Amino acid sequence: MAPTARPTVAQPLSPHLQIYRLTWTMAMSVFHRLTGIALYGGTALVAIWLVALASGPVAYSYVAWFFGSLIGRLILFAYTWVLMHHMLGGLRHLVWDTGVGFDRQRRLSMARMTLIGSVALTVVIWAVALLVR
Repeated sequence: MAPTARPTVAQPLSPHLQIYRLTWTMAMSVFHRLTGIALYGGTALVAIWLVALASGPVAYSYVAWFFGSLIGRLILFAYTWVLMHHMLGGLRHLVWDTGVGFDRQRRLSMARMTLIGSVALTVVIWAVALLVR
């Protein structure tokens, strides 16, 4: 049996990224993915801290020195922001899973509040931590 020729049908093309205009929702979606990736690095830092803690005072002193240094604190500050941003982005998606918040204004305000809230929570967490210390 000979194969039959299929008629050529023009397939729709997906628009290229250059056509899209960057919106708050798109930017926060990208940041949500990036913060999810960055959380792997932060989890490695927590694992290093726990292994050093279990290994004894000498190993822990090296890790405590690093996290107490300026670069260590900047990394921890960034990790706190990553954690807060990813959490708020996840809550935004959870709200969307209920079918709420898809109108243009609410989508925009939720995306903006994800960024503003993550910065504010990070500053509050660090202010409290430094005051308690």
